[in-house]
Amino acid sequence: MHIRIGTRGSKLALWQANYVADLLQKGGATTELVMVETKGDKILNKALSKIGSKGVFTEELEEHLRQKEVDIAVHSAKDVQSTLPDDLELIAFSEREEVHDVLISFNTDARLDTFNSSYIIGTSSTRRVAQLKHYYPKIRTADVRGNLQTRMKKLEKGNYDALILAYAGVHRMGFSKYIVEDLSPQKFIPAVGQGCVAIEAAKDLNSDKVAMIRQCVNDKKTEQCLRAERSFLKTLEGGCSIPVFGLARIKKNQIDLNGGIISLNGQDLVKQQAKGALNDGVNIGKQLAERILQDGGEEILSEIKANL
Repeated sequence: MHIRIGTRGSKLALWQANYVADLLQKGGATTELVMVETKGDKILNKALSKIGSKGVFTEELEEHLRQKEVDIAVHSAKDVQSTLPDDLELIAFSEREEVHDVLISFNTDARLDTFNSSYIIGTSSTRRVAQLKHYYPKIRTADVRGNLQTRMKKLEKGNYDALILAYAGVHRMGFSKYIVEDLSPQKFIPAVGQGCVAIEAAKDLNSDKVAMIRQCVNDKKTEQCLRAERSFLKTLEGGCSIPVFGLARIKKNQIDLNGGIISLNGQDLVKQQAKGALNDGVNIGKQLAERILQDGGEEILSEIKANL
């Protein structure tokens, strides 16, 4: 069985694609990588929230799926829009890496608690900006785009005092030695899907290929958590420009989902927790989102959409 894998061309995206290819090859498949440039790769002079597209890192890959130019597309799960086109679906989720955010700096003494208004932290995430404004209002932020290597070069040049990034990407790209602080996922709750690789396919993909891909790549516990998180995100209509956060873990044979929404200025934050059966992730996510909307989240969401 031969499987064509669609991927972006960044080093991190290729790491993820090769990781999936290795799993498939161990299962007996042959593979090839097809590199695709996405809107998010081309437009680097705008913040993600200003590009005006829900699938800034996925749309072009999805078109390749429709045209049968690739069998699957490999994404960072956090980049996949909450509502997929009717003809496409997520068929597998890789075993999840550590989910937390990290502070990266060449100054080994750098810590969020010691930063003041003279420090600048680079991040392209509206969630991270809002969380920093909430917990550390004196810290300034500046948008930083480009792949991880590009961001590290900008940090080295002194454009920023530190960066906040996902541990998963930092670890996979070999930059762990520059981590000066691990941010608590209970406080800085990560983006939905962070740390996981998601596999997207057309709904009419050969069923034998789907079965093999799931057998080789899919991690059941991660899938249960991601289904809950993505249901939560979908109900909140969250995307790259909306500072929504959510993290599901399996505890005592139950899904434990923490999630919420925060205003762009960081002043208003609503977060709650929901628990339920392992096979009920979609309902758990939906119910948590509905409770958050009723508890003030709807007003925050309306204000964010008006500002954007």
